[in-house]
Amino acid sequence: FMVDDVPIRVFKNNRDLGVKFPFDQPMKLYSSLWNADDWATRGGQEKTDWSKAPFVASYKGFHIDGCEASVQARFCDTQGKRWWDQKGFQDLDSYQWRRLRWVRDRYTIYNYCNDRSRYPTTPLECKRDGDI
Repeated sequence: FMVDDVPIRVFKNNRDLGVKFPFDQPMKLYSSLWNADDWATRGGQEKTDWSKAPFVASYKGFHIDGCEASVQARFCDTQGKRWWDQKGFQDLDSYQWRRLRWVRDRYTIYNYCNDRSRYPTTPLECKRDGDI
């Protein structure tokens, strides 16, 4: 997932490890405003300034590129015809990985890969992807 050409999240296909991956169902994109529960705020260290309410989420210049889901199609059969099927887009390049690390270091408050209270055993995909 990228915002202004900066990677903010990588969701890899780890189906072989038993991680669910959206092969046969359409994906959705949505945002929400959350209530700053302890699990997502480093135990309550990140405070919500309720004096700034009401909070509004919006998109500007939003563009999503993908294949359209239909009732008849169980999957998007692009067979190498679209940009995302090309080898150069199967992973981030070294610059993009550095940018993702920058985002994670500065803006990530919660990463389930590091949450030993909820996940005592490190999830397999976290070990493989180096997210710990």
